[in-house]
Parts: sequence; C-alpha cells; structure tokens
Amino acid sequence: MDRFLAMKVFARLFARVVEAGSFSKAADALRLPPASVSRTLQALEAHLGARLINRTTRSISITEDGEVYYERCVRVLGEVDDMEASLAQSKTNPKGNINR
Repeated sequence: MDRFLAMKVFARLFARVVEAGSFSKAADALRLPPASVSRTLQALEAHLGARLINRTTRSISITEDGEVYYERCVRVLGEVDDMEASLAQSKTNPKGNINR
C-alpha cells in the first residue's frame, strides 16, 4: 500500500507541475512550499533515473521522457480515480434481494 500511495503522490505532483507550468504555481495549488515540490520532483527523477523537467531560473520545460511519463501519469491517475469512484458508488447503491 505504501508504494502505491507514494506512486500516486509523485504522479499527481509531477502532473500538477507540468499543468501549472511552474513549481511555485503547482506549490500554491497543492498548498505546499515550493522547495518541497522541487525536492519531491528531484527525488522522483532520481528514482526513475531520468530528467523529467528542465529548469532555469525563470522557466521550466518538460523533457521527452517527461512527456511520456506525464501522459502515462494522467492515464493511470484517471483510471485510479474512476476505479475509486466506481467502488464508492457501488457502496451507496442497495444490493441483494428483497424478501416479501
């Protein structure tokens, strides 16, 4: 469970950085300090052994590896969200037979 949760957190953070176009905007959206977002992304890149985002003092740009990773993150996170929503919905719908 811990590994899955970590993967979900890393993927959501990475996707947010890409979508926001900056660490500070992503940090604001996630309500985290920008340094935490930067360190987390560095840890993800170290774990993957690939640079996902090129950084300068004024901007970021996604690498080719980052593009591929981002597309997969979005797809997988969408599937996880759908799966969790489906399970939550099945718990609220009545099941079984009604005896008369």
